Amino acid sequence: MASSSDQSFHSSVSSLWRRPVNYSSMPRSPAATGGSLRPDIDLPPKPGPFFQVLAFGVILFLTCLQFLPATHFRDPSDRHRTWIPFDSKRSAASVTSSRTSEKEQPTISTQDEEVQRIHIFSWTDCLDLRVLAVLANSTLSNSRFPEHIYFHFFVPEGEDEKLTYYKLKVLFPHSNIEIIGQKEVKEKLKSMTHEGEFLWSSLHEIAPLIIPQIKSSLNKFIYISPNSIIKGDIGELYDVDLRLYSLAAAEDCSRRLGDYVNTDVLNAIQRTASKHWVSNKPYDKNACVPDFGVLSLDARKLENDLVDAILWWTKALNLGSERSNQINPAIALAFYDKYHKLPSAWKLSASLPIMTDDETKVLHFDGPAKVCSKHAHQHQGSEYGNVWQKYLPPNSNIILSH
Repeated sequence: MASSSDQSFHSSVSSLWRRPVNYSSMPRSPAATGGSLRPDIDLPPKPGPFFQVLAFGVILFLTCLQFLPATHFRDPSDRHRTWIPFDSKRSAASVTSSRTSEKEQPTISTQDEEVQRIHIFSWTDCLDLRVLAVLANSTLSNSRFPEHIYFHFFVPEGEDEKLTYYKLKVLFPHSNIEIIGQKEVKEKLKSMTHEGEFLWSSLHEIAPLIIPQIKSSLNKFIYISPNSIIKGDIGELYDVDLRLYSLAAAEDCSRRLGDYVNTDVLNAIQRTASKHWVSNKPYDKNACVPDFGVLSLDARKLENDLVDAILWWTKALNLGSERSNQINPAIALAFYDKYHKLPSAWKLSASLPIMTDDETKVLHFDGPAKVCSKHAHQHQGSEYGNVWQKYLPPNSNIILSH
């Protein structure tokens, strides 16, 4: 029999489940009432066709910019993260290697100056490919930037220029080499003076002064005697400040001006001649003569009448076309007290060195060299050294033999 409390609980629960729902009091949707939807957030405005095309064009333009070559880069070792202009002719590694010390922070202009092309010219009257190969390989091996060195070799007329080029390129495939015939230089000398043939016996000494007439785009270049072995960094020689001079050469104090020219004759010429290339100061017979084996020249500072001055001195001293020595006094007098003196380490000795000095940066070719009949002044000694063999690649005799 249920108690009164149980009956009351049962009735209360039943009343909860059976409560009637008043659907008329619930909100009805606008669709049910036939009204329109009104969202809480307004829809974004639709852009016009012109702005859609413009936006698409901007996106396309920015996408195309990604395909353009890089113009600047940053050196990872640079704390300042400076943007450096990118040059396709040099690699970022060469710029990175120039930052060898945190104390040295070269500017952009200094870096560009370090990686400029270094043009090296050499003139040979008796073509010996072994000599040229040793010169090229020794220069490249001791340079910090061998990829920036450009060789220009003048070879005698009648030589096969293409064959010479290909043989050297087989040995040094990554080098920059140009073979030029001497005929072009002779024609240029004829155009500069009607007596150019009078200087043909000294053409190997005058050639460095005519190069700017052939390569007018070059401002600075280096001339090296072909019978040379370079032990120093040729970039140091290229970076030498010539100041007000057009030429830089080492002094050869083993030869004096008085050994080649009579000072009494020079004094007489000085008193009577009115040429501007005659020195106002008395000529010193004990003055060291310049060594023309290694030269650094600035074409912009060379005098236009330099060849005329050499020709005038040749006639005034009655030197003639044949000389028993390798020094042209006319050229030495044309540059008397008018050239920048290089360190003695860049002096090329006329004889084979008995002992190799660690500070010596240029040596005479100490191997057997080809001798032409009309150039008997070339070295013909029977004793040879072994420095040249270090810079001659293996199997080169087979490639370079004529």
